[in-house]
Amino acid sequence: MNPKIGNLLYAGKAKDVYKTDDPKRVIVKFRDDITAGDGVKSEKMVKKGFYNSLISSKFFEVLENAGIKTQYIELIEPGYMLCKKLDMLPLEVITRNIAAGSLLKKFPFKTRQELNPPVIQMDYKNDEYHDPMLNDSITIALGLADQEQLDIIRDITLKINSVLKDFLLSKNILFPDFKIEYGFDSSGNIVLGDEISPDTCRFWDSKTCEVLDKDLFRKGDSGVMDAYVKVASLILSEKDIKKWKIEL
Repeated sequence: MNPKIGNLLYAGKAKDVYKTDDPKRVIVKFRDDITAGDGVKSEKMVKKGFYNSLISSKFFEVLENAGIKTQYIELIEPGYMLCKKLDMLPLEVITRNIAAGSLLKKFPFKTRQELNPPVIQMDYKNDEYHDPMLNDSITIALGLADQEQLDIIRDITLKINSVLKDFLLSKNILFPDFKIEYGFDSSGNIVLGDEISPDTCRFWDSKTCEVLDKDLFRKGDSGVMDAYVKVASLILSEKDIKKWKIEL
């Protein structure tokens, strides 16, 4: 029996979060909006929310199977994900395996330079301040998290990176970098939340380095939805495809 969708709790740039009849659970609705540049550039793309929800739910399932706790419970139907309610931390945790994007603009890394060990960066999630990069001292001084929590977040993030990097490589996808968010569950545990999708990650074809993510939209290139569909086609099982009657 599907949970009843309740009042809107939060509206983000590309997702809405709704109450359910269980105060510890929420429904996350993936919209078709796509944004870049703190929301300055914005469009709607048909079925983007549909595919992002499928991709995110698959990644969450892979992580749960590896023993990593997430807020994900189940995909009710494409576009709607049932999740544990979290008290989100205002942090964006970025992990970089290959030098790309803003890292090349700010530091003298070489394009596509492999980063081993991976670089973990934390930004303050705040559009007013344009999501500035943080260090531990600033994070603690702002009261965003304490040192123990930051250490836990880094430890979980490295595990997530290892699991997803291996999973994606088995699907012929490189994983240059990704952004994730965390929150506290009802027991006070730090749990992975939000989404993992082409909106929040870089995905490259492992053979051609073809871009398969939102970078296409940022740069004004065509084929954005084709890229999202390709990621879905590579990572979803035949069972998933048949269950949701997905046209790839």
